[in-house]
Amino acid sequence: MPLIKSISGIRGTIGGKIGENLTPIDTVKFASAYGTWLKRKLNKEKIKVVLGRDARISGQMISELVSSTLQGVGIDVVDLGLSTTPTVEIMVPYLQADGGIILTASHNPKQWNALKLLNAKGEFISDKEGKELLNIADAEDFDFVEVDYLGSYKKEEKAIEHHINKILELPLVNVDLIKKAGFKVVVDAVNSTGGISVLPLLEKLGVEVIEMYCTPNGHFPHNPEPLEVNLGEIMKRVPKEQADLGIVVDPDVDRLAFICEDGTMFGEEYTLVAVADYVLSKTPSATVSNLSSSRALRDISEKYNQEYHASAVGEVNVVTKMKDINARIGGEGNGGIIYPELHYGRDSLVGIALFLSYLAERKITIKQLRNTYPSYFMGKKKIDLSPEINTDVILQKLTEKYKNEDIKTYDGLKIDFSDNWVHLRKSNTEPIIRIYTEAPTQQEADQLADRFIEEIKQVSD
Repeated sequence: MPLIKSISGIRGTIGGKIGENLTPIDTVKFASAYGTWLKRKLNKEKIKVVLGRDARISGQMISELVSSTLQGVGIDVVDLGLSTTPTVEIMVPYLQADGGIILTASHNPKQWNALKLLNAKGEFISDKEGKELLNIADAEDFDFVEVDYLGSYKKEEKAIEHHINKILELPLVNVDLIKKAGFKVVVDAVNSTGGISVLPLLEKLGVEVIEMYCTPNGHFPHNPEPLEVNLGEIMKRVPKEQADLGIVVDPDVDRLAFICEDGTMFGEEYTLVAVADYVLSKTPSATVSNLSSSRALRDISEKYNQEYHASAVGEVNVVTKMKDINARIGGEGNGGIIYPELHYGRDSLVGIALFLSYLAERKITIKQLRNTYPSYFMGKKKIDLSPEINTDVILQKLTEKYKNEDIKTYDGLKIDFSDNWVHLRKSNTEPIIRIYTEAPTQQEADQLADRFIEEIKQVSD
């Protein structure tokens, strides 16, 4: 599997050949490039970078390589150790650091790891900055310091506690109401850092917790992406324990899914919908999600007479759009909540606190809450094309064909029909077009995807 170099970092599998996987050599190379890029960009004497990792098995090895490399470039390292992606994002500005690196492959299986790169605001570096960094890496144009100028190293062990305290101070997090509600929840933390972040948050909120896979040892008990197909065990456990709901996070705690009291999925697309419903009921604001996220967020926005905006796919694009329009809630349909009152990054912990506040305020079950929202169903398919076929030409032909519909072309092609939509995106790494659809029934969503597979075939002949 080749290394994936994208807007969200450097990602690969552990072991194998240099340049094809995330080997120790590649880890050092990209850490060197990041450190060199930061030094040239900031042009100042002392630079500090915050480091944190999820619990995957390779995490400590990768962390030590990155930390030592940054010191070799002359950068001071503050190591949070086991942490979460949103915690690192919050700690970068709190510690007045110049950047941050999160070592996590997010929802990927245990053989994967990645370097996610942050700026001084604790936000992902831009596409332009990423390209500058990759150019340095490709040229191996690194600047290492002499021995008297090596960077320092220290640990910070109270980062998650700080993160939780910041959440509890938010005006919309109603701690007293949550405590009075007396919630009982089942938590699946997939044996990663949700075990050391979700659990202490729920304890401070007075929630009774039944733990599933909350030991941060990196041995994921199932595919760690929080999708229904991977969550059969907790879906049975919630009704068995007569719990009010189930909470599932991915390994780095930036994606959040809920299970209803009857064992059904609340729906990962509806995590953001429900949190936005609560936030908009208190603080009117425009909302943002990406082009592949559910139409339900638009419906909720219209309920409060607020505007909905769609960004290109990718967290950094969602954040950019949120800043442009001063949105107070946004995120991605994969269970990613971005609440700028805390920070501009997907954060399961703040999502949990806001969701429980709303559930306690409404005094209804999670299933009843889900039933208040319109039901949409998604289809996700792809079509493989031969390498000589130009995917840009295909998308251009379809754009012309549907020019009289409501279309968006800044990230592939999104066509909004009256009661459904399709989003076509080409892959940057292989000759395929991904097809996302949404409709009032699963059958309609799948049929719409199949229809566009046929249309792509026709225009590619």
